[in-house]
Amino acid sequence: MLEQLTVLRKKEHPGSARNMKGLYCKSSGSSDVRFFIQETDLPGTLGNYQVKVQVKACALSPLDVKLLEDLQLQKDLVPVAREIAGIVLQVGPKVTFFQPDDEVVGVLPLAAEVSGLCDVILIDEHYLVRKPEKVSWVEAAGSIQDGVRAYTALHTLARMAAGHTLLLLDGASPFGVLAIQLAHYHGVKVLACALSHEDQLFLEQLRPHVGVQESVVARVICLSDGKVDLVESCLEETGGLGVDIVVDSGVRLYDEEPDHRRLLPHKHDIVTLLGVGGHWITSEENLQLDPPDSRSLFLKGASLSFLNEEVWGASRACQGRYLHIMKDVVEKLSSGTLRPQLEDPVPFHKATVSMEMVQQKKVRKKVVIQL
Repeated sequence: MLEQLTVLRKKEHPGSARNMKGLYCKSSGSSDVRFFIQETDLPGTLGNYQVKVQVKACALSPLDVKLLEDLQLQKDLVPVAREIAGIVLQVGPKVTFFQPDDEVVGVLPLAAEVSGLCDVILIDEHYLVRKPEKVSWVEAAGSIQDGVRAYTALHTLARMAAGHTLLLLDGASPFGVLAIQLAHYHGVKVLACALSHEDQLFLEQLRPHVGVQESVVARVICLSDGKVDLVESCLEETGGLGVDIVVDSGVRLYDEEPDHRRLLPHKHDIVTLLGVGGHWITSEENLQLDPPDSRSLFLKGASLSFLNEEVWGASRACQGRYLHIMKDVVEKLSSGTLRPQLEDPVPFHKATVSMEMVQQKKVRKKVVIQL
């Protein structure tokens, strides 16, 4: 490996641009999104705080086109795939965190000009942390963003503590699995919803460690057939007190909604099952509460927070906390506290098809390996 890196550095002139391929998106709205491989140039000169990284693995997650439009980051070609893990090839003159040959993992900022699927990328050192030796490239790239999202939901917004009860919707998603494991580690009782019978079986078999019989999920609530009453199940598990934390994956705003949202709980149900002083962490960006629901939250002294892990890049004042969260995520990956359940990685030539499947929600996440 060291010999290969040495050869690579000798071939690249410091002031020359490198031509390579990456995954990009062209859209004319959130419903019309097309992905394709595009040739791109990597600047030959490093910025003062930039790091040149040879990408070993990159995760594919759904692209939020609306968010890019809101932040005025939409352009003709949008770089896709931001969750990366790789090896440091070169560092800028003022970089202090890393040196060549370090193994790193991180998330490219929303305003990045280059795709994370390029062979080599330039990234500011403040978006990276060291990857522990025990953590594989696939695990690192496939878990870093979801790990940050889990920490943001449970620590930053919900202020979870031992003895709390958590209701997690879509518990079998990559984010849901990490959130379940993180909550269980901190002594939180977890109730998880399954959107299919396959997800139900998976969650019932989820264990904190290999060989341990105790499940990390106290109760799995299957919503796929519509026969289970979510509110009744949660109140039964909590002795009628309601749950302390709800982390949703979206909610129904109206009684009649499209088929792809029919398994989501109604917003009124979430308010009903929330306990006194509870925290509702929502991903529903268009959430509107009716006056009776707002009154119910007021009477319970409950809070409502919107989950958007991208806010960590919105202010330099948050940079230290963001790095601390990423470091803790990879440390818990190394210790086995967090154990992501990822599908088999795919090669680069399948990246376009895989990204289309992820965007259409046919699969939840894919990781591309650079051979």
